[in-house]
Amino acid sequence: MSKTKDTDKPAEGKAKGGKLKLVVGAVALLGAGAGGAYGAVAAGLLGSHDEGAQQPDVPQLIGKDDEDPYAPAGGEGEHAEGPEVVHGEGGSEYRTAYYTFEEGFTSNLADSPGLLQVSLAASTHYDGRVIQWMGEHELAIRSAILVELANTPEDDAYTVEGKERLKQRLVAAINRVLEEEEGFGGVDAVYFQGFIVQ
Repeated sequence: MSKTKDTDKPAEGKAKGGKLKLVVGAVALLGAGAGGAYGAVAAGLLGSHDEGAQQPDVPQLIGKDDEDPYAPAGGEGEHAEGPEVVHGEGGSEYRTAYYTFEEGFTSNLADSPGLLQVSLAASTHYDGRVIQWMGEHELAIRSAILVELANTPEDDAYTVEGKERLKQRLVAAINRVLEEEEGFGGVDAVYFQGFIVQ
């Protein structure tokens, strides 16, 4: 009789051990699968590919007839002083906002005794944050503009092509400052309000 009892015990232990191994294995596989799925979602391989959710909050293009949620107070959208602006059907589909530098710029020209005096404005098709940021960082922008003016050859100050190159360099300089400070440029063009070479 003792032989039968001894052989029955290991059989029961093996059955219990087999079930336990099966449960532990299943839990381990589920855990590994869940961890892998979480890693794939975190890496962006699975799940929602909503670009808006993953993109930083940057200025948006504003259509001609759209309301700018970041328009300065008393600016666009509040026409108490005059008639409502009516946009034409042609041209750009986006509205243009302007920033005027209150003070002009004076600089020597590169490798020349010549002096350049300019008054500037800049434009953007993006929402009002770009204009706000230009005001906020005007000191740094003015410095970058003066560097570009000082690097302008005298010949460029007298030709249309040279002035166009200067405008492109000024747009790039302003956008560099805005990108460094705010993570987004957004200035589309620079305009000369005054341009004097002495």
